[in-house]
Amino acid sequence: MDEGGGGQSEKREEALAFIGLGSNLGDRPAALAQALASLPAQGVQPRLISSLYRTEPVEVVDQGEFLNQVVGCEVEVAPEDLLRVCLAIERQMGRVRTRERGPRTIDLDLLLCGDRVVKERGLELPHPRMHLRRFVLVPLVEIAPAVRHPVLHLTAADLLERCPDRSRVERLAR
Repeated sequence: MDEGGGGQSEKREEALAFIGLGSNLGDRPAALAQALASLPAQGVQPRLISSLYRTEPVEVVDQGEFLNQVVGCEVEVAPEDLLRVCLAIERQMGRVRTRERGPRTIDLDLLLCGDRVVKERGLELPHPRMHLRRFVLVPLVEIAPAVRHPVLHLTAADLLERCPDRSRVERLAR
């Protein structure tokens, strides 16, 4: 498994689905590892895996620090089915949605699915706020700096450079 961006062509990155993982409750590293390990059984093959990042909460700030990560995957399912896979993993891991953007044991957000643009109930691709969030863009740039946002037509690296979010995003050891 290639866990870095080196050697990956832009075309190869464009064919991947990118998922953001986050946790701020319980054993955060274990939760991210478990979620990542659950993907292959669902027809989702991780190919690019970012480091873990310690991040401060954004929007709802009265909660603990997060660990975040982004993974680029080859998928055998449609975006709608990939969203169902992500939600099923969250449920299996005990995610309880008590308040919007509140504390969570695990969160899997579908960020990009190749160059697909989808806007329907429950699913919007690319993720509508990814370009505004350093906790998404920093790990994405680590593994796929040249991947393009299919609506804004900017690379992940360009999006990070323009991102208005200045919250702390600290890379941890792999």
